Amino acid sequence: MAASSNDFNSWKEIGLDDCRAMLRKFRDDNERRSEEIVELYEECLDSKMHKLGNEKWIVYEQVCIAALDCARQDIAQKCIAALRHQFPDSSRVRKLIGMQHESLGSFEKAEKVYDSIQQTDESNSHVRKRRIAMLRALRKVPEAIVELNTYVKQFMSDYEAWLELCDLYISENDYTKAAYCIEELLLSNPHNHLYHQRYADIRYTQGGMENIELARAHYAQAVALNSNNVRAMYGLFLSASNVASAPKCAGQKKKDNIKYAMWAANQIHERYQKMMNKDNDKQMKAVEEMLESLQLASVN
Repeated sequence: MAASSNDFNSWKEIGLDDCRAMLRKFRDDNERRSEEIVELYEECLDSKMHKLGNEKWIVYEQVCIAALDCARQDIAQKCIAALRHQFPDSSRVRKLIGMQHESLGSFEKAEKVYDSIQQTDESNSHVRKRRIAMLRALRKVPEAIVELNTYVKQFMSDYEAWLELCDLYISENDYTKAAYCIEELLLSNPHNHLYHQRYADIRYTQGGMENIELARAHYAQAVALNSNNVRAMYGLFLSASNVASAPKCAGQKKKDNIKYAMWAANQIHERYQKMMNKDNDKQMKAVEEMLESLQLASVN
């Protein structure tokens, strides 16, 4: 079993095997723990990279990206130099050089590097994503949307790209297209509670009775898939309260939505009770008052 970062008081206490295991875990879990990776490199790996065998090359790449995140150009340059010496014609190394230009604000140089990579490898998805990230960094949102739309047509199974496109549409207040992006994700992964929650958030923001009822349904599905999703419970509470308070809502439909809202409120209350000290009445009263104010706001 690999050691975790919490098992040590200082990185200097970590042996080479534990350090290697932690970096592997970060890669396997797709965790971008940049500050920790840089500290591990400085305290444990810098003078021992030769002991990693062939694994040192992927570690150099991992450390380089982390160093760029932390603005440690000295470490990034050292990693790039080692990788360029070993792999002089590698597109992965050239991508790192492009990322280094980005981190220094030299976007034109980065663009030239990415262009040269795409000339030899048009299907390189990583480079295309870097170009999109660069457009977003330059606040060229419409251009980024165009590029990302072209990208998802070719790489339709890239869930992160659909989420990014959704974020871009939301930043432009285009909620209809943002909802379409999440619908694509729901079609391929209907059991992901976060997609249902995200879709419900968008529909609730759009407003209107039809959208709020749709939001309520997806908040309910998110809670059904993950009973610990408190945000979805809040959404269910607010959407059901809104539907119940609508002038055209009457009869059984009104009773059902009041029941949904009360159930969600009780679930939220129970979870706060479990988390808080039972003797802390002030905190529980604050939660109760918050739920009551939310209900009143949704009615108004």
